[in-house]
Amino acid sequence: MAPDVRAIDELREAAGHGRICALAAQGQRDLQRCLAAHPALFAAGPFDAALASSVALAIAFSAPECDAAELRLTNRAVLWGFALDWQVDHLATSAAEVDQLVRRQLAVAAGAPATVDDPLGRFLAEFRADLAAAPAFATLGGAWREAVRRTLEAMRREWHWRTAGRDGRLPLPSLADYLANADNLACTVVNVGHWISTGDPDAPDRLDRLVAASDAVQRALRLVNDLATYERDLRWGDLNAIMLVEDRAVVERELTGLLARATDLLDELRADCPREAAYLTRQLGYTSGFYRSTDFWGVA
Repeated sequence: MAPDVRAIDELREAAGHGRICALAAQGQRDLQRCLAAHPALFAAGPFDAALASSVALAIAFSAPECDAAELRLTNRAVLWGFALDWQVDHLATSAAEVDQLVRRQLAVAAGAPATVDDPLGRFLAEFRADLAAAPAFATLGGAWREAVRRTLEAMRREWHWRTAGRDGRLPLPSLADYLANADNLACTVVNVGHWISTGDPDAPDRLDRLVAASDAVQRALRLVNDLATYERDLRWGDLNAIMLVEDRAVVERELTGLLARATDLLDELRADCPREAAYLTRQLGYTSGFYRSTDFWGVA
């Protein structure tokens, strides 16, 4: 009897999915060790086991050709972004606190030791030490520090927008200004770290194009996130794109345009940077599908 080609294809497809899930399982175990090692930083509730699992799955599906060791720092970079977001959006009570947080993180990213009373800085210092061991860090370390700076400044900017808007002192930003601040999603900073840690020797020559494509994906994912988490953002007092327009349909139309722009940039990248283009494409697709059903955060 001739082999069933369809059955063989299904077996191969399932085996590929199994490998990705195994990568995610290994990543989740490492992230759970991070959560346990930094109890002052990762409070129970929002940083639950499901968040660790969701992060590890997202990265494994975005870079299935990597092994668990290669994805370790990428997973941890995402976790740092979540921790930073929580510190700025939900723990900081004044502009002075936010400013101090930004200064400390920038100093650590530049190589300064974290202070004993800065659990977020200690986590970033551990991450930076591991990232700096990658050969590509010698040429791309400055690009990573710039991505960290952009993320910190974007989160600080949104804190001021949200606080001033809540107090009625200033109007909320326009949708265009909000999207220009999409680094607060901490997507590109993760991607730059990923490209450094996976050690592509040609990355320095292509990094500007990769960052431009990553930024386009980041803007689209900013709206994917907002459309999915509007009710939660209302409860938590977070800023959301839907709050900035009269009709949710405006955000939906904007997302359609952003997806088209990101897809065009990824198509242009594919010939010269097939691996990176595939990574960003899978990142965009996976996250868009994920947010149709659930959220990364646990219950606060």
